[in-house]
Amino acid sequence: MRKVYYIYNPQTQTYDRIYPTIRQRAMSILRRLFVGMGLGAGSFIVLLLIFGSPSEKELRKENNRLQAQYNVLSKRMDEIAGVLQDLQQRDDNLYRVIFQADPVPTAIRNSTYGGTNRYEHLMDMANAELVVHTTQKLDLLTKQVYIQSRSFDDVVEMCKQYDERLKCIPAIQPISNKDLRKTASGYGTRIDPIYGTSKFHSGMDFSAPMGTDVYATGNGTVIKVGWETGYGNTIIIDHGFGYQTWYAHLQSFHTSVGKKVVRGEVIGGVGSTGKSTGPHLHYEVHVRGQVVNPVNYYFMDLSAEDYDRMIQLAANHGKVLD
Repeated sequence: MRKVYYIYNPQTQTYDRIYPTIRQRAMSILRRLFVGMGLGAGSFIVLLLIFGSPSEKELRKENNRLQAQYNVLSKRMDEIAGVLQDLQQRDDNLYRVIFQADPVPTAIRNSTYGGTNRYEHLMDMANAELVVHTTQKLDLLTKQVYIQSRSFDDVVEMCKQYDERLKCIPAIQPISNKDLRKTASGYGTRIDPIYGTSKFHSGMDFSAPMGTDVYATGNGTVIKVGWETGYGNTIIIDHGFGYQTWYAHLQSFHTSVGKKVVRGEVIGGVGSTGKSTGPHLHYEVHVRGQVVNPVNYYFMDLSAEDYDRMIQLAANHGKVLD
């Protein structure tokens, strides 16, 4: 029912009916229309904020699914990283130890991609932090797998060289000493026989008559035949694979620089040249430039019992002859 409007007429003391103009009617209709539209839009916005649109609901579900998938992927990569770490430990502490090779440096195993920001294009994505973190883990895992693969290639190559390596390792005593009676002094800190002070003895001394045969302890190439300060007449053999052996205080040489020698070949004779107090052979083993205990390299020359006895003899101070 349409509303009817009246106005009081004081002259007649009656109420006169008012008839609105077309403009007034149009403005009234427009006001009602705008109010209705405003109320409708406001109600729609409130409903959207509370319940969301169908498309937003789908996007929210999709984001939740993606986040769950990333979490599962991240967990699986952690499991794979654990397996890879086990392989790395076996590689460093077992396979490479067998072949006496250096482990792969930790800095190389854990190296990351440097330079430009590889993940800048991911920063605008939803859940950017999760996506970037997962991508970083995948990149690191991929690189570590590649490095481990290359390391295993090296191990395979070392396996191929194993027979040749066994021939070159200095694995016998440098003189005939089956009864071990020629063992004079071992590796370690000893009292210097000339100066009477404590000094590190970097090899083993074998007492023997002048001219006693001295043997190459492994296959290799002679790189020095001559005088060495303190050592006297000295022969140095490079066996490859990081090994060198030194034979000092010799009386005579039976080899020459550049000659290929084999294990057990006579290379010189025992003497007392250089800093020496009597006829003996001073013998050293060097591995990658570091002097090591020669007693660890007689395993091809002695029985298990004799080897154990040799270790005990070498551990005693004994008599240092140089």
